[in-house]
This record gives sequence, structure tokens and C-alpha cells, in this order.
Amino acid sequence: MKKIIVFSGAGISAESGLKTFRDSDGLWENYNIYEVATPEAWKKDPKLVLEFYNARRKQVLNAIPNNSHIALAKLETDFDIQIITQNIDDLHERGGSTKILHLHGEILTSKSTYNDEQYKIKGPELNIGDLCKNNSQLRPDIVWFGEAVPNMVVAEKLCKDADILIIIGTSLTVYPAANIIDFVPYNCEKFLIDPKEISMVNIKNLTIIKENASIGIDILIKKLHKKS
Repeated sequence: MKKIIVFSGAGISAESGLKTFRDSDGLWENYNIYEVATPEAWKKDPKLVLEFYNARRKQVLNAIPNNSHIALAKLETDFDIQIITQNIDDLHERGGSTKILHLHGEILTSKSTYNDEQYKIKGPELNIGDLCKNNSQLRPDIVWFGEAVPNMVVAEKLCKDADILIIIGTSLTVYPAANIIDFVPYNCEKFLIDPKEISMVNIKNLTIIKENASIGIDILIKKLHKKS
């Protein structure tokens, strides 16, 4: 069974109605991203940060997986599928995929400010006074700007024996996540699904499908089944 790495970005979630900060010139739902998504912001005004993520969490809970999430899950019937996502929502999980690595954390999870131990969030809100078992404040389990991305090491290991790489919903402009294309074997077959202009050139075995995620994934699945 061929191993497929799926690298997904904000575009796949956008089709379920979830906006990203890149939609609006540094603003994310009218918030300056540096005032709500950095360690400095947390230190300055944790209440504002929690308020921002509480609103985003409610949006995620109300969102519904779209065709691209569901189609990727169905591919598990014929391929060994590992999803590596930049997205913090749980739409891949709810779409039916079983192996998902979140590079930038998960909005439905919190972590202790004492020792990074993770806790599932009960309900849509995380507030000041919500403490870990060591009586320290819980914060969103999100990788903020300026923080390391520890799961990149895990992602690199997962990619080493990939037969196929599918990049969907991202034009590979967010680093270090964009380095994913360098993690797969040189001869790995690569597909990029994104409606925007792509600046990448001289990448071996790369096929570009200029469509949004939901349309592009159906085109790609037909190609994959013809090859298998």
C-alpha cells in the first residue's frame, strides 16, 4: 500500500467558513494578530488572548467538514494516509481521517503554563482561573508567532518514506511548515492543489491543480486511482 503524506493549510478550512489572519492584512476577525497570538500578547493581556480564542473555538465547533476533508478520509481505503496540517481545527478528525499531526496545535486543547501538560477543553471557553492540576493557568495549546514548532521534527520523520505528497489549501508560504516539501524523498510524486498563482519552480515530479480544495481533491483522486 502506497504511503501518502497530505499537507493541509488554511484553504481547506476556509471552505468550511473558517477565516485566517491572512485574509485581511494582518487582522484576524478584527484583531491584530500580534496582540492575540504571541507570547508577548499572553504576558500583556491573557484575558484578551483567551477571549479571541474562545470566539475562534466557537466557530470551529459550529463548522462542518467539507468535501475535501471527507474525500481525504475515504482515501484511507486504498492508501496509507498520514495528514500533517497547519490548521488548529478538528475538521480532519470529524471528516473521518485517523492519522493527523497538528503542527501548530489544537484549538480544542489547552496546556499548562507550568509544564505544558495538555488538557482537553470542556465546552467552548477557556477562561482566567481555569487551572491545571498544579494550580497554574491554562493557555490555548497553540503555537504562537515567535514560538518553536516542535512537531516539525515528527513531521520530518513521517515524510521520509512517502511515495506521494499532496499539498492542499496552502501555497507553502508559512515557514518552517513550508519546508515539508524538502522532507519527502527526492523522487516522491508531488501534487499541489491551490487556486492561487504558484511561484515554486524546478520541483521534481510536481503536478499543480489550480482549483480550490473541494474540487481539486476530486480531480486528484481520479488521477490516483488511474495510477493504482
